[in-house]
Amino acid sequence: METREQEPAEGMVWHADWLHDGAALTRGAGLWVQGGRVRAVLPPGAALPRGVARRALGAGGIVPGFVDLQVNGGGGEMLGAGADAAMIARLCAVHARLGATGILPTLITDRAEVTRAVIAAGVAAHRQGVAGFLGLHLEGPHLDPARAGAHDPGLIRPMTAEDLALYCQAARALPALMLTLAPEAASPEQIATLARAGVIVALGHSDCSAQAAQAAQKAGARVVTHLFNAMSPFTHRAPGLTGVALDQDRLACGLIADGWHAAPQALRLALRAKPEDALFLVSDAMALAGSVAESFDLGGRPIHREAGAGGQPGRLTLADGTLAGADLTLPQAVALLVSVGAEPARAVAMASRVPAQVIGAQAGRLLPGAQADFLHMGEDWTLRGVWRAGMAVAPAQR
Repeated sequence: METREQEPAEGMVWHADWLHDGAALTRGAGLWVQGGRVRAVLPPGAALPRGVARRALGAGGIVPGFVDLQVNGGGGEMLGAGADAAMIARLCAVHARLGATGILPTLITDRAEVTRAVIAAGVAAHRQGVAGFLGLHLEGPHLDPARAGAHDPGLIRPMTAEDLALYCQAARALPALMLTLAPEAASPEQIATLARAGVIVALGHSDCSAQAAQAAQKAGARVVTHLFNAMSPFTHRAPGLTGVALDQDRLACGLIADGWHAAPQALRLALRAKPEDALFLVSDAMALAGSVAESFDLGGRPIHREAGAGGQPGRLTLADGTLAGADLTLPQAVALLVSVGAEPARAVAMASRVPAQVIGAQAGRLLPGAQADFLHMGEDWTLRGVWRAGMAVAPAQR
């Protein structure tokens, strides 16, 4: 439920110890919100405008609402068969309570008819103006079975001309369409056609060579899905997709910072190797996000939740121990990244401005005129409050 606090006609200025507008962190700045939009970011020590109320949030900071480009599910549901605009709205609402006020609901590898139905649901959600819906992410089915991860290998297949036409049409009807594919399953010509149509082509779940990854990038791929995971690793003579991702500044890389998908050394390496605008955080959330359930069924395979120690993120696994998405929120990812040495200002940008830029969304920034989507983060980087369009959203318990 969202509620707008009593706000004078001239709006309200929100204060905490510091404010991050998506680009930079400033101590003592205030956020002036009026009518659900950002009126201005006031510099430290600025007097309150006439008729404007002040609301002090206390310790911690104000940050833009986070943007998550890889959200497979939440609240007990997975995006898939039976999806409609109402289900997408529920996913957006669940993740807003977890701190991601804008998301790309993500379909993992499924049958062609399910892909078409999810695209139709996304188009309907866009037409209905579902709050927080920024587009769709199709992760598969055009992947490499050798790097399937939790995806069903039996549903992985090469891209056809029919698939290509569907994605190009969908890109014109959606605010954004990201498609994760492996170079083994789509030709450079297909990738070029997708890119020209506006599809954001991401490389992932691939055992490809560095040469194949470079060819896909040259054709138009510009994102790498969950860096380090489900891809050919880096070695000094065969750098693989991982090496190309780290080496090429123009490839923006998603990162699952949960302490399970990548070791601290790998996270620090990525932070050093990639430009600030080319590395962003994702949750890779599954159905258990925003719920207290301990397991769910994925295509007939049980997925189990293992709690993390000391408040750290847990993990989700198949019966054989294979990681199956993450038990993670973006505020938790920011906290973990800071704990391994990331500058707080960069960690916040990786969950807000950078992913929004990757898909060309008007989100992830606290700029004059922007929708007032913002969070209150505590001194310990826990999520204390969520506001979407200036309206308070009750944070979820998980």
